Amino acid sequence: MMDRRWAVNIPWSMVGIVAGIALIGLSAVYSATYTQRGPSPLFYKQMVWIGMGFIAMLLMLIPDYHTVGRYAYVLYAVSLLLLVLVMFVGRTGMGAQRWLSLGPFAFQPSELAKLALTLSLARYFAEAPKQDYCLRDLTVPAVMVLVPLVLVLKQPDLGTALMLMLTASLIVLIAGLRIRAVLVIVIIAAVVASTIFLVPPVKKKLWGSLKPYQQNRIRAFIDPSSDPLGSGYHANQSKIAVGSGQIMGKGFRKGTQSQMAFLPERHTDFIFAVIAEERGLFGAGVMIVLYLSLLLIGIDTAKNAKDRLGALMAGGVVSMIALYVFINVGMAVGVVPVVGVPLPLASYGGTSVITTFLSIGLLVNIQMRRFMLFY
Repeated sequence: MMDRRWAVNIPWSMVGIVAGIALIGLSAVYSATYTQRGPSPLFYKQMVWIGMGFIAMLLMLIPDYHTVGRYAYVLYAVSLLLLVLVMFVGRTGMGAQRWLSLGPFAFQPSELAKLALTLSLARYFAEAPKQDYCLRDLTVPAVMVLVPLVLVLKQPDLGTALMLMLTASLIVLIAGLRIRAVLVIVIIAAVVASTIFLVPPVKKKLWGSLKPYQQNRIRAFIDPSSDPLGSGYHANQSKIAVGSGQIMGKGFRKGTQSQMAFLPERHTDFIFAVIAEERGLFGAGVMIVLYLSLLLIGIDTAKNAKDRLGALMAGGVVSMIALYVFINVGMAVGVVPVVGVPLPLASYGGTSVITTFLSIGLLVNIQMRRFMLFY
C-alpha cells in the first residue's frame, strides 16, 4: 500500500499539466460536438472517461512499479487474447473491426496492447541487462512485437500498428543497441524500401494488400490537390481550420470549419485543428508547450529512475506519448499522412483516454519512488 508520506513526493506539476491538457481537450470536444439542442452526449461521455482516467491514474500510484513489472507478461497475454477475440466478436465501424462491446460502451483492445507491449519490453530488457545488444539478442523482443502487430493489422488499424512498431523501436534504442546493429537495420530497411518502390511486382502486391481508404490517404498525402473533395478532404479541411485561426483564434464555438461540420472527425483525430481554429496560434502553442513540459518531466523521470526497469518503463511511456503528439499534430497541419491517431488526453475516446492516464500514472509512480529508500 502507498505510505501517506509519499504524497509529498508526487510530482504535482505533472499532475497539473495533465489536468490542463485534459480540460483544454474537453472544452474542444464540447465545442466540436455541440448541437442545436445543446451539449452532445459525446461530451458527457468524455467527462466520464476523464473522471475514470484520473481515478485510474491515482490507482496506479498504489502498487510499486516493480509489482506492475512482474505482471507485465500477464497483461501482454491478456491483450493478445482480447485482440484475438476482436477478430471473432468485435464490433465493426468505419470499415474496421477494432472494438469489443461492453454494454453501451466500446473497448478498443489495441490501446491496451500498446501499454502492455511497452511494459513487457521494459521487463525483458531489465531482466537481461547489457551495455549494448546485437541483432541476435532481439529475437524474442521481435516476436513480442510481431504478434500484436499482425493482429492489429488484421483489424485493420494501420495507425496503431505504426505506433506499436515505432514505440518498440525507441524502447530498443533506449535499452542500448550496438552501432553495427543499427547500421545493419538501416541497410535492411533501405533495401526493403527500395525493393518495394523499385520492383513493380512487389510494389503492386504490397499496394494491393492495402485497403482502398489506406491507398487514398497515401495518395492524398503525396498530392492533396489530386482529390480535394475525396481522399484529400480531411487534410485540406484541417489545414484550412488551423490557418484560419491566425494568432488569437475565432473564439470558442465560433470556428467555421468545426461548427459548420466541414472538418471531419473533428472530435477525435482532428481535435488539434479545432483548438487551433478557435484559439489560434496562441492556444495551439499553449497546448504544445504543455505537452513538451509533460514530456520533459517524463524524460527526467526516466533519466533519474532508481533502476533499469523504471528507466525503461518511463522511457517507453514517454516515447509512446511523444509519437502520438507528433503524428496527430503533424496530421492536423499536413506534414504527416492521416493515419487515425488520437491526440493524447484531448481526443474523444474512452480506451485511449484511460490508457494514457494509466501510462502517466506509471510515470508518476516511478518519479515519486525514486526518493524512497526501499521498495
